[in-house]
Amino acid sequence: MALLSFYKRPNVEWARPLHCRLEGDVAIGKGVTRFFLSTCIEKLKSGFCINFANTDVTRLFDGETDHLVPSASHFLVESDMFVMAGRMMGHSFFHGGPCLSGLSPALAHVLLGGGPETATVALEDCPDLDIRETIRLLQGESKLSEEEAKRVQDLAYAWDLFCLSNNNRRWLFEKMLIHAVIGRVTRQIKQLRRGLKETQMWTVLTKRPDTVALLFPKEGAVDYSPEVLLKRITWPHHDEEDDDNDFSVDTMCHVSGYLRQFIENASPNELRDLVKFWTGWEILPRTNLSLEVVKGSFPTASTCYETLRIPGHYKDYASFKIDILACIGSCQTGFGLI
Repeated sequence: MALLSFYKRPNVEWARPLHCRLEGDVAIGKGVTRFFLSTCIEKLKSGFCINFANTDVTRLFDGETDHLVPSASHFLVESDMFVMAGRMMGHSFFHGGPCLSGLSPALAHVLLGGGPETATVALEDCPDLDIRETIRLLQGESKLSEEEAKRVQDLAYAWDLFCLSNNNRRWLFEKMLIHAVIGRVTRQIKQLRRGLKETQMWTVLTKRPDTVALLFPKEGAVDYSPEVLLKRITWPHHDEEDDDNDFSVDTMCHVSGYLRQFIENASPNELRDLVKFWTGWEILPRTNLSLEVVKGSFPTASTCYETLRIPGHYKDYASFKIDILACIGSCQTGFGLI
């Protein structure tokens, strides 16, 4: 609820410097700000734990990957939730944070001022599977059964469209698809646009059209490949003149090797969580990531300095993998240290 209250405040200069503090946590600095912005975008994608219409999680966007569209919920519109979503998206972008990935290209087209008739709408953009399957019946030239024709006709009547005939089948398919994806959420789109305008993001988008792909990236646009991540790591080295070295060269090499093996075999989601645990958000920093071998029980991270600290007590890869998975799994619910 704290996020909702913050982004529902009126007359805020969203481009001002952002400084965050987590209640009950001593962490300070850039890492906290990164975690805050990352949490905002994560909530936009996965939903907020608020009870609207008897549900535990309220999602603002529905649909498949790269085909997300705003929820058609009346309650969310009346609560100005999409104004809040627009503010979150613009605010995170202005401060170098993650962006909301996976939106439907048709939605982005209309959101930025394009007409629904010129948008390239796909069946996958329709999040309601029953409506999608009804509209799919109009594809092709195969004859519809009486039951199928009735399904199409009932939906057309509900949306004040013409009756199905042999001459308007293709036209009706396009009209129903546009209404299912765009027409039912026009108020949501207007609220998103209003939220973006309040963060001054609208000016950037209109003056620099090339920023549209940055604000609305495709899912998986960020490269979390093992090769890219491994090149960005500054590995620990043994300095014989440094009296603070707690571990031998062999120990540092073993621990570094365990991390390298984990990265080489990790899934894209595991690599994303590792980067988030390491830096505070899902974005690879411009500077290199640092690795230190230290005394301790579990891996920890100093997100402000992009530094991962791994204890030197690991003797085998299996035990290291169990601990590192537990640690990076905490990045969705807690802050960098566990």
